[in-house]
Amino acid sequence: MKRTLNERQLAVLEWVGKGCPEGFSAYYKTSCPALQNRGLAKVTRRGGVWNAVLTDAGRHYLAHGTYPEPKSPARAFPAPRLPKITTPPSTPRVPRQPRKTYTVQLLEELDAAGGRVLKSGPDADAWLRRAASASRSGRIPKIKELRWGRHRDGVEIKLVDTPAWRLAVLEPVKVPVRLVRPHAVVRTMLKAKQPLGLTRSVQQRALRIVHALLTASERNGHTCSAGALGKGPGDNRWLPHDPHFMITAQGQTVEFRVVQEMDRSEHIPTDKELADAKKYSWARIPRYDYTPSERLRVDLRGGQAHYGSEWANSSERSVEDQLAEIVHEIGLRGEVSERERLAEVEEARQRCLRWEAAMAEARAQYAEDYRVRQLESQETAWRQATRLSEFLEAARTHAETLPPGLERTRAEEWIEWAMGHVAREHPMARPLRLLDIPEPHADDLKPFLRGWSPYGAHWLGPTPAGSYVSCRIPAC
Repeated sequence: MKRTLNERQLAVLEWVGKGCPEGFSAYYKTSCPALQNRGLAKVTRRGGVWNAVLTDAGRHYLAHGTYPEPKSPARAFPAPRLPKITTPPSTPRVPRQPRKTYTVQLLEELDAAGGRVLKSGPDADAWLRRAASASRSGRIPKIKELRWGRHRDGVEIKLVDTPAWRLAVLEPVKVPVRLVRPHAVVRTMLKAKQPLGLTRSVQQRALRIVHALLTASERNGHTCSAGALGKGPGDNRWLPHDPHFMITAQGQTVEFRVVQEMDRSEHIPTDKELADAKKYSWARIPRYDYTPSERLRVDLRGGQAHYGSEWANSSERSVEDQLAEIVHEIGLRGEVSERERLAEVEEARQRCLRWEAAMAEARAQYAEDYRVRQLESQETAWRQATRLSEFLEAARTHAETLPPGLERTRAEEWIEWAMGHVAREHPMARPLRLLDIPEPHADDLKPFLRGWSPYGAHWLGPTPAGSYVSCRIPAC
């Protein structure tokens, strides 16, 4: 009994039924032989052209969701005529409805829930694979994108609008057949013996690609400059390397490097390698040999990636066909850099406004604190003067009990001086009014700035000890 197609095979069957449109052909081509083994499709390859069409069984499965009923085998001799038996009429057979795939189910749920669903339960992780399959099925409109990920309550799946930059119509970048008037950066490269560290078979093609890329970038208002020349292939993309040239868009510098990819083949050990491996324990025979291929790869570094950071030859498109995306990628990274720069300028302006407001509030609080401290000092002086007056009254009473003579005279002189001093220093002897506030110093304002620096729009984070350390926020 033939098995029912799974969701991925059904999507491939629908793709073949539509005439194999462009899009996911590289992925679907590998699944077509499975349909051919089930008799649902026929795959041909003539003259290097790949093609796939549906069989009658495939069209029947696509329409009804089941395989067609097998035909009864032909008989060599006519069957004997049997008496006709009348049977009661039976209920007509209801055609079987095609099974609803997970993709269709997910899209219906998203449409009903407003573009966001949350899957929980034991099969929540399975929806990660189902969402990925739905994203590749070709059923998602171009103006929408499917996004999924783990959530604290399960798996979250969202249908969001496609960013405008993905829907942009890109103007193709034409690569010249010959370098008649090379770009200034390319002319600099031509002066080197091995400009990009590539083999001769791909060197001219790489220079023409670089020329087309630089010319298209300058038409968009970007600036170009040469980098390190004559560097080796350096196929390892993870190691740091010097760029071959740079393109600056709105202050964002994007570094480029043209790499020649390698072909890998099984290494056949030589007699010397075998002898060395047998003789020395540290000798190692490599498993593979790497030879330069005709494939090129353009690596980008710097800024926020959108399409990606690598463009390489594939079975469907060459690097020349992807230059429009690279030029668009440069502009997108420049736009992000410009937005970040404007956001930093606005943040600096807002920080200056907050600092000025904090300084004004700190000055007002300092003035109020100064007046309160003066009031407290006057109250302290008044209490001290009151106590001294009471003490002097007691001293005068005591002096009156002394007999006339030198001791009484000296006591009266001292009491007279002390009474004059208390009268002069008594706070009520001065006019009561608001005092003038002196100009505060930086250290005077620090307690009222609540983490701001008194020297500029810098935020100072408080330490456990109560002091402050700079967070290195640039001033306005």
